Amino acid sequence: MILDFKGTPIYYTDSGKGSAVVFLHGFLENSTIWSPFVPLLTKKHRVICMDLLGHGQSGSIGYIHTMELMAEALATVLKYLKIKKCTLVGHSMGGYVALAFAENLPDVVRGLCLVNSTSRADSKERKLNRDRAIKSIKDNHKTFIRMAITNLFRPKNRTLFSNEIKALKKEALKTPLQGIVAALEGMKIRPDREVLLHFSPYKKMMIIGKKDPVLRYDDLIDQTKSSKVDVVECPDGHMSFIENKTLFFQSIVHFIEK
Repeated sequence: MILDFKGTPIYYTDSGKGSAVVFLHGFLENSTIWSPFVPLLTKKHRVICMDLLGHGQSGSIGYIHTMELMAEALATVLKYLKIKKCTLVGHSMGGYVALAFAENLPDVVRGLCLVNSTSRADSKERKLNRDRAIKSIKDNHKTFIRMAITNLFRPKNRTLFSNEIKALKKEALKTPLQGIVAALEGMKIRPDREVLLHFSPYKKMMIIGKKDPVLRYDDLIDQTKSSKVDVVECPDGHMSFIENKTLFFQSIVHFIEK
């Protein structure tokens, strides 16, 4: 389904009945990544999946898609659907959007799950890497996309999940150049929201990849110290919903129904 947001189309799916669960995909992904899980969850829950700005079938707005702007788009969808409470599940960039949403509209949040994501802002090094990525994309975005997707997986899994990687690349290559750059610019300037892990009233969980090539394991664990955040440690990389599919799904179900 398509909804207008600031003159731009936002694509989302809405299926099932029960307590609402919202899934937010990561950078270069779209809502189709959640397809294997939706039929299983809609037996008991209402599941909303959304294409974030500049990804999938959702349009772009200008040069920078801040996490706050993406969260505002989500709020527009949830308001239209008359959803007053929901559990947010965000992978990577989707986690940043979930945090921005939770900061602005805490009363709507029943639970917050970060999947291979972080509550902390980009380091100086990470910001420089994003600038390099933007330059690479402008030079040859197809090559950048193919390399970027492969590098999200633990090296030993890149052959094992070759079909999944191929499918992800195919979807990622549909992402327009404007959407890719706008997301990188938005992620680069996002603020630190670690305080939400410690002082927010709703339930929280982090699903972490012990061999995540994108996020440092020690840094993620450090964020959860002296907090009530449930931590699920997966043995592999940045794509836990593929690399550790069963553990991911079991953890999500337990968290939603907790």
